[in-house]
Amino acid sequence: MGKVDLGTTKYIIKSKIEASGVIERPDVVGAIFGQTEGLLGNDLDLRELQKTGRIGRIEVTIESKLGKSKGSVNVPSSLDKVETAILAAALETIDRVGPCEAKVVVKSIADVRILKRTLVIDRAKNILATMVDDITPDSLEITEEVKESVRLAEILKFGKDRLPAGPNVQDSDGIIVVEGRADVLNLLKHGIKNAIAVEGTNIPPSISELSSKKTVIAFLDGDRGGDLILRELLQVADIDFVARAPDGKEVEDLTKKELFKGLRNKAPAEQSKENAAKNKSNNKPVLTNNHGKVKSPQKPIPTKISKKPKLDKNVPKFKNLFNDLTGTLKAYLLDSDAGVIKEVAVRDLAVALQNSKENVSAVIFDGVVTQRLVDISRKKSVKYLVGAKVGNVNKIPSSTQLLTVKDLSHA
Repeated sequence: MGKVDLGTTKYIIKSKIEASGVIERPDVVGAIFGQTEGLLGNDLDLRELQKTGRIGRIEVTIESKLGKSKGSVNVPSSLDKVETAILAAALETIDRVGPCEAKVVVKSIADVRILKRTLVIDRAKNILATMVDDITPDSLEITEEVKESVRLAEILKFGKDRLPAGPNVQDSDGIIVVEGRADVLNLLKHGIKNAIAVEGTNIPPSISELSSKKTVIAFLDGDRGGDLILRELLQVADIDFVARAPDGKEVEDLTKKELFKGLRNKAPAEQSKENAAKNKSNNKPVLTNNHGKVKSPQKPIPTKISKKPKLDKNVPKFKNLFNDLTGTLKAYLLDSDAGVIKEVAVRDLAVALQNSKENVSAVIFDGVVTQRLVDISRKKSVKYLVGAKVGNVNKIPSSTQLLTVKDLSHA
């Protein structure tokens, strides 16, 4: 069968024909026009319809074998659905082709528009695949280049030290202090515009000045370099909170999720100061847990209770509770039977304890015991304050016993 012109064709009448003798294509076409003439009236006369282009060229294929013939007849139609169906029924009235008996059976009426849609869809898929392969990488590169140029344009040189900073550092109530320019860029990339870089371990005066006026979060790498910068910042600037990248990672490499998680998990700077002081005191021959006192111009700072206190029956339970908290940065407020009254984050412990209306008998937490916590515990009549370590505690009330993990292991 020849290729059907799909330009104006709506339907194709597909039929098969069988004849009892040998026939050829012109015989079939002649029988179609001859035997349907006048059958359907002038409006549906095949010759008139073909003249006006409402039906196309009738496609006939015939094969003759052993004195019999069979084949197919396809009639393209641009008539509507009903008229095409009438025309198809008229084809089945043909009972002779030339001298031979014949039979025409309509197999189906194909909707050419569905075929067109299929062709369009297949072609669209090919075009899209080609477009994605050829165009998308360039588009992504252009988009990323534009974004990068915008981020670079947003970086300012702040203060006399000309430190790399986001555009909102001057006007924001709080700032985020990071290590380098790449860290500021990464925060800008994720919409954080109040970051400023210290550019090394030598903290510039601009940082100290800003920290006296604004709330400051130090957001540092999770490596030794971050430790050194944090130690310096705590000495020369008024830092309110400390956030760290995961161990071994740098702020400039963090994803958006990791950045915001790190900022959410920030800890009070006071706790970092206590940790730093504790580590420093462990490296000095001034005072250690059980080695007595070396001559020093300052009053010795006890890091644990000098006399082994008399412990009540609940203390052995503290060990299991502390094991549950290890690594969580959380705290338990306990009643007199060592039952958990409330669980809070370590950073919220001081406020939670101060505002507690329950009778808190013991506090266990995954953090450093500070003088502030000791003072609040005394006011709230807390008997036991249990932490991972004891920091710079100058005054220990007789009503509160300070315990660490080591003390619990001997309980």
